[in-house]
Amino acid sequence: MPSETRFAIVVSQFNSEVTHGLLAGAGTYLSDQGIFVAESDIYDAPGAFEIPLIAQTLALSGQYDGVICLGCVVKGDTAHFEFISLGATVGLMQASLMTQVPITFGIVTAYTDEQALIRSRDDAHNKGREAAAACWESRLILRRIHQTEILADITEFEKQTAKPKKAKKKASKKTKKKAKK
Repeated sequence: MPSETRFAIVVSQFNSEVTHGLLAGAGTYLSDQGIFVAESDIYDAPGAFEIPLIAQTLALSGQYDGVICLGCVVKGDTAHFEFISLGATVGLMQASLMTQVPITFGIVTAYTDEQALIRSRDDAHNKGREAAAACWESRLILRRIHQTEILADITEFEKQTAKPKKAKKKASKKTKKKAKK
């Protein structure tokens, strides 16, 4: 199944020192699963706020089994952090629900640059790796659900199209006696 699975990755270019680490983590995870992501399947977004629109468009294209979204928003001195973080979060959730395609949230929201860098390290806690794992696992679950639905549909179709069996009449004792004579 991995060779036929295709994922898109959307990467924010803002805070690129963090997002490049997230991209590396996602790539490593997918590679470990036997999934190759071509350069042409990696899309740059200007920032985290633009990611939901790009992800939704990719999901609707029908070319991808899932979309992994990577970005980084670090709190500054204004409320900008809250608006961007909330907009990206709600936008990705709505896009995933609307398209029925796994669109995963790998956007680091941190209070400091140090916190953000820690979450993009080359280790098991890399948030890009976690977003790729969530996308892959969600795809597997959705595939299983759809296969179960298909099997249920086939079973129902077979029931509806099956020819009714003719009931055999039980011979009475008189009929059996006549048949013996």
